[in-house]
Amino acid sequence: MGKDKLRRFALMKDFPHVLESLYGEAFEMKGKWRSDFFRNEQPIVLELGCGKGEYTVGLARHYLDRNFIGVDIKGSRMFIGARDADESGLGNVGFLRTRIEWITNCFDSDEVDEIWLTFSDPQPKKPRKRLTSPEFLTRYKSILKPGGIIHVKTDSDLLFESTEEVLNTLKLPIEYLTWDLYDQLPEHADAKMNEILHIQTHYEKLFASRGSKIKYCRFRLD
Repeated sequence: MGKDKLRRFALMKDFPHVLESLYGEAFEMKGKWRSDFFRNEQPIVLELGCGKGEYTVGLARHYLDRNFIGVDIKGSRMFIGARDADESGLGNVGFLRTRIEWITNCFDSDEVDEIWLTFSDPQPKKPRKRLTSPEFLTRYKSILKPGGIIHVKTDSDLLFESTEEVLNTLKLPIEYLTWDLYDQLPEHADAKMNEILHIQTHYEKLFASRGSKIKYCRFRLD
C-alpha cells in the first residue's frame, strides 16, 4: 500500500462522519442512523459505490433538509469527499466504508428513503454483481421505505440496457428514463432537480470528454 493511501486512511480515522464495517458483521449503527449519527429525523439518502464522494457531497449541498451517506469499500477514494464535507462543515453528510453486498447488515428495514447509483461498475462478465441486478434490488428493498426511489446515472450502455431489462422483467414502475440525459432533461423536473442531474463527478467529466452519452433513470421498488 502506498504512503499516500496510508496517510489518507490515518486521516479518515479522525473524521467523526466516517464509519467502517469491513467484515460483514451486524453493524452497530443499523437502525440508529437518524438517532445516533445524524441526530435528526430527516430522510436518509444513500449513494452506493460513491467513489470519491463528489455526488454525495453535491447532493448534500443542494438538500440541507436530508441526510446523505456515501458508501464504498475503497477508502482512499472516499477520503476526498469526506475531507470536502469536513472542511465545508456539512452536518448532513456521512460516509460508510463497506461492501455493497453487506448493505442489509448496516441499515434496518425502512431506514432509507432513496438510493443513488452513479457510474457503477458495469461488470461485463459478472451480471449478478451489477448494482441493478435482481440480487442487489432485493437487498435494497429490505432497507428502503415502501415505494422508495432509486436513481441510476451511468455512461455504460451495457449497464443501462441490462437495468432496463431487469426493470421491465420485474415490472417495476419507471418514473423517468433517458439514454441521453443532457439532451433530454425530465420535462417535469424543477430547477433544483435539473441542477442535481448536472452534478458531475470526476469520472463523468472524463466519460463526457470522450463523447459518451450520460444515461439516467428513476424508478421505484414497488
